Amino acid sequence: MLEVEVKAVVDDVAAREKRLVAAGAEELFSGAMRDLRYDTPDRALAAVDHVLRLRVYVTSAGEAVHLDWKGPTRIDSGLKAREEETSGVADLAGVTAILEALGYVVTREIEREVSVYRVSGATVRFERYPRMDDLVEVEGSPAAIERAIGILGIDRGAFTADRLPDFARRYEARTGERAALCASEVRGDYRFDLDQA
Repeated sequence: MLEVEVKAVVDDVAAREKRLVAAGAEELFSGAMRDLRYDTPDRALAAVDHVLRLRVYVTSAGEAVHLDWKGPTRIDSGLKAREEETSGVADLAGVTAILEALGYVVTREIEREVSVYRVSGATVRFERYPRMDDLVEVEGSPAAIERAIGILGIDRGAFTADRLPDFARRYEARTGERAALCASEVRGDYRFDLDQA
């Protein structure tokens, strides 16, 4: 499946969510989202711009886990596009053990609170990180993306095909404070390379 998306810094998540709801958006998920990115010790997947990740959605009702693969990124008319495949996982510990047995290691952990909506054919996800700007991601067909951006009311020029590390670096340059993309980084443990985000 082809994933097409853009991201922007969002000024006021609550206000933008209200705009979506007023436009008839359906809330798909609200809770914590944790990504564990895997690669070989020599970063063979990153070298060819592939992503292998376990994504865990957490709510008070429990968790849902997906194993995802993403292919190389391309930029088309200012939109980020890449092939993506995903599959539900029933046993997080079991899949983790399989990945590790195959020689994969965790190269990045990303934790954030998210709320996800469906509106006008697009998926809109608000992301709140432990210490960084709040972001909004809009995914769908190019036309659906443009409709959703119009509903959000955020300047179109604020949306880019940039990756998460680009947003983190801009946050750091603006604030002079190191971005934290997971709880361990809030505590000062920066074992993961930002480029792996």
